[in-house]
Amino acid sequence: MGHHGRVAGNSSKRGRQTVRDMILSMLAVGAVGAGAYVLIPHDTKGDRILPIDYSSSLASARRAAPYQLLGPADLPAGWKATSVEYKKDPAGHAVWHLGFETPSRQYAAIEQSDGARADVLKATVPGGQADGESKLGAQDWQRLQGERYRALTVQTGKATTVVTGTASYDELGVLAQSLK
Repeated sequence: MGHHGRVAGNSSKRGRQTVRDMILSMLAVGAVGAGAYVLIPHDTKGDRILPIDYSSSLASARRAAPYQLLGPADLPAGWKATSVEYKKDPAGHAVWHLGFETPSRQYAAIEQSDGARADVLKATVPGGQADGESKLGAQDWQRLQGERYRALTVQTGKATTVVTGTASYDELGVLAQSLK
């Protein structure tokens, strides 16, 4: 009978060692994973931006928006959608955002809101100053040059539409002309 007791004791000790070994293995794998993450070069300029599909977000935002919500149609190759959002701001205004990486690897976004035009421009183009106009198709868009972003803006019914970003006015114009 004593013999069986010893086996049970060894079995219990072996069970604890197995658990300990498993935890040590998990820690080792975690350390290797963390090390690999640190060692793999990360491009902070956006080399690894994964494009998103915004079509369903655009469709549902169009149904919810109290104004004609605009989205791009037939953008040329090289434009990658990176962010999309439709929400009510704290004042209850409907806000639409769709961000892109442009073919020249700059940032461009569509911003629309039924808030006060001055407030929309201040929020989307901080420090924006009038910078002439761009005639795109049949529409005149006002140019703004801000501290960091430039923009093309137009009033579309109840909404202020702003095409803004670090992209050139030419690239912003391509995005603005694609809006339907």
